[in-house]
Amino acid sequence: MAKQKASLPVIRRRVGGAGLLRWAVRVASSILLWTALLQLSTFFGLPRLPLRAARPSCPGNRNGSATASAVASDEVLGLAPPAPPARRLYRSNGYLLISCNGGLNQMRAATCDMVTVARYLNLTMVVPELDKQSFWADPSDFGDIFDVDHFIYSLRDEVKIIRELPRKFSGKVPLSMQPVSWSSEKYYLRQILPLVRKHKVIRFSRTDSRFANNGLPLRLQKLRCHVNYNALRFTPSIEALGNKMISSLRKTGSFVVLHLRYEMDILAFSGCTHGCSDQETAELTRMRYAYPWWKEKEIDSEKKRLEGLCPLTPGETTLVLKALGFPRDTRIYIASGEIYGGEKRLAALKTEFPNIVRKEMLLSDDELRLFKKHSTQMAALDYLVSVASDVFIPSNDGNMAKVVEGHRRFMGFHRTIQLDRKKLVELIDLLEDQELSWDEFCIAVKELHKGRMSQPTRRKVIAGQPKEEDYFYANPYECLGPATKRKEKLKHTET
Repeated sequence: MAKQKASLPVIRRRVGGAGLLRWAVRVASSILLWTALLQLSTFFGLPRLPLRAARPSCPGNRNGSATASAVASDEVLGLAPPAPPARRLYRSNGYLLISCNGGLNQMRAATCDMVTVARYLNLTMVVPELDKQSFWADPSDFGDIFDVDHFIYSLRDEVKIIRELPRKFSGKVPLSMQPVSWSSEKYYLRQILPLVRKHKVIRFSRTDSRFANNGLPLRLQKLRCHVNYNALRFTPSIEALGNKMISSLRKTGSFVVLHLRYEMDILAFSGCTHGCSDQETAELTRMRYAYPWWKEKEIDSEKKRLEGLCPLTPGETTLVLKALGFPRDTRIYIASGEIYGGEKRLAALKTEFPNIVRKEMLLSDDELRLFKKHSTQMAALDYLVSVASDVFIPSNDGNMAKVVEGHRRFMGFHRTIQLDRKKLVELIDLLEDQELSWDEFCIAVKELHKGRMSQPTRRKVIAGQPKEEDYFYANPYECLGPATKRKEKLKHTET
């Protein structure tokens, strides 16, 4: 009996050892099975199960310490980062190469359009080429401005993007063409897709304004927004300098960005010479004739100004800022290249608003040196500051003004003042002719811009006149959420 009792602990130990072994085998099998599933999901592009991801605290977040603690605890627990978007598997109909023409924001919008075209036609897209032959002669490549890895990775669930054509096409000259401007998705389906299937590789030599503003399926409009606001991220070096500039401006409180589009190229191209000397007018005219792709040569400057088609001069802009009620100590960042006429043309603006800032005042010579000969990268710095500003005021309605306005709408309808240049030049002329007093001028300017502060609204659609209607990227209404649409609907109901 004593022998039986003595053997019970031994039996228990044996049973316990066998149970532990079975438990270990189950755990190991589960780990191997889970790992195999993850590998298979990656290989076949299947979605992974979502895992809670740690998120860093936002700049200026009052709960930053709590967020940091959560991040630390997540790291201790070993939770995985967010699962990558599942790669979309599809049979490619061919390869799309694009050459983006124009400045930064024209090329930005074109990239969004062409990614959407590639997705719609089931094409494989090659990383865009940038215009190096324009007035700016900027040698920058796409990867010098945008984060290519992020661009490719963030769109993997929509379209396959590669850095260069496969070697088997290295000796093949692609079919090169310019798509018809302001085309609908049906044009690309009926006219372009058969060409791609036939030639396998197609190159769009111009991509500006090649997609319609309106009438596209909602999923395509939303994809344009996804590319613009999520996939197109500037390089880390540009983002870092941009954030440094924004932090410096924020140290003294709020700030205004004035996109003072009064550079030599826009004046020569538009033929707007109001306020210029005879010598300057002759210089601008010579430049316009020197560039064959600027089609319009003979231009009536005053007529164009009265139609509201010229950028406001720095002097005119100064009057408008004062009339709108901006105080003298307003911190104003000037987003632009070199102002035509130099410091003398900025004299009135600096006298009335002495707290003027430019990027050269916020960054050191060493920091700016690599950007000096790259106007597109310099424009990227202005873009970041413009989007982050408390108020954005463009003196002209060019591509940057429109694209930044749309980005600010997307971020929550941050205040953008859309200057009515046609009415403003009439008021300015009346003021200078002493037909309006200063007080009357101020009242008129404020009244004129009450409804021009980026309030929620629908885009203006003009059938058959896409150039005259509202630009999609200035007001991407379809991407702004149901709350915005309810506000806009209420506004229309009340009127």
